[in-house]
Amino acid sequence: MSTSTVSRAPAKRPARRSGRGAGMRPATRIRRQLPTSPWLFAAPGLLVTAVFILYPFVSTVINAFTDRRTLIPGHFVGLANFRELLHDDAFWIGLRNSTLYMVGTVPALVILPLLLAMLVQKNIPGITFFRSAFYTPVVASIVVVGLIWVWMLDERGLVNSLLETVGLDKVGFLSDQWLLLISAMAVTVWKGLGYYMIVYLAALANVPRELHEAAAVDGAGAVRRFFTVTVPAVRSTMVLVAALSSVAAFKVFSEVYLMAGPSGGPAGEDTTLVMLIQRTGTGLSGRVGYASAISLVVFVITVILMLLVLRADRKEDA
Repeated sequence: MSTSTVSRAPAKRPARRSGRGAGMRPATRIRRQLPTSPWLFAAPGLLVTAVFILYPFVSTVINAFTDRRTLIPGHFVGLANFRELLHDDAFWIGLRNSTLYMVGTVPALVILPLLLAMLVQKNIPGITFFRSAFYTPVVASIVVVGLIWVWMLDERGLVNSLLETVGLDKVGFLSDQWLLLISAMAVTVWKGLGYYMIVYLAALANVPRELHEAAAVDGAGAVRRFFTVTVPAVRSTMVLVAALSSVAAFKVFSEVYLMAGPSGGPAGEDTTLVMLIQRTGTGLSGRVGYASAISLVVFVITVILMLLVLRADRKEDA
């Protein structure tokens, strides 16, 4: 008896659909993005910018041409506030001190952090501790830093006590007009070293090691490699640091205010422009319009500083 095996052909699978509908569920729908969707995400940031930056700026520009006071709306006076500035001795004193402050601190904040970054860039035992120590003043409150330096430089402070111990006379760091300004500059440099050091560390990390090795093979020493390799490689960063530090130094307030007091030092000779704005525009009888005019002048000067730095950088590139 013979048995016959019947082979069945395998069932054919349905062909796949080609085109857009392949692999898509019937219930899946593509939602179109509304044109206003990006603006909804940017709305919180734009609202904060408009309320806390744009509106105060526009209000300051408008008030600069009025005689507004703290409790009085004021009226349009044209350029009267700016004409008064030309004959105001306090304004010229503030402009002088702000300019000297910028000239005294910017070169130090451009060069010293670079040297410090080159020092802490090396991997030697204990370098992490020094990196943290150099950066600690940056995270410290400016009020705390200012009070510490006032206690150190006061007539009964640590520095004068040490001078008396070695038989020297006391130094009026906080009573002399120029020493007080120099002391405030030292605080600004001391507090800004760590911040700009981090900026330079990021720039130095992108400098190829081969350039230093090639210069060393050619017989260049450490000083020559610094000027021929390091400085050209981080020049754009130096321009950035110069721009940031110059604007911050010209608008200095906290350091001088904490060390000189609200009066601005002896006879107000250490008053800066921002201190003059604060003293003129605050209080129940504050001259908001006149303070706004000074603020507008400070804004124009800072913009000019930024443009001059950028123009100098472009000339170097050319």
